[in-house]
Amino acid sequence: MASDQMDAILAQWRQQMPELDHSPAAVIGRITRLAQLLDQQLEPVFAEHGLAGGEFAVLAALRRAGAPYQLTPAELARSQMVTSGGMTKRLAALARRGLISREPAAADRRSLPVALTAAGKDLIEAVLPEHLANEKRLLAGLDSTTQHDLARLLGELALALGDRPRRRVAARN
Repeated sequence: MASDQMDAILAQWRQQMPELDHSPAAVIGRITRLAQLLDQQLEPVFAEHGLAGGEFAVLAALRRAGAPYQLTPAELARSQMVTSGGMTKRLAALARRGLISREPAAADRRSLPVALTAAGKDLIEAVLPEHLANEKRLLAGLDSTTQHDLARLLGELALALGDRPRRRVAARN
């Protein structure tokens, strides 16, 4: 098996501080590194459509919610693990481009749910097939059994760390 960047880092730590158990870094370090590598490969697809990854995530969450393609800003922020300020910035950018709308809810005039516009729905439906094809390309080095096993193991780790779906989830993909 070929060595990756984490193998080199772990070898350095074992040499410098052999008394410590560095095995957790083999997992955590790789997950962190993979997140960076994946972002580098995912962002160009979004950029081709004038989106950043966070904006794509908002549009995808709204589309996944089903008709009327609407969620509250708090639901979006929780699902994407961003601050309310970070979500406000994403929503403002999408609203300026006419991809989402913010109108008072009929049941609670104080609430301003976020809804996909027709242009936003068209855009996410155009980008999503390209995004999924890109993800498939990125995983092509792993056979389907390995992909399934990896997804299961990562899910187990997420659960062990307390990740649970909320009553109305708007995840990243």
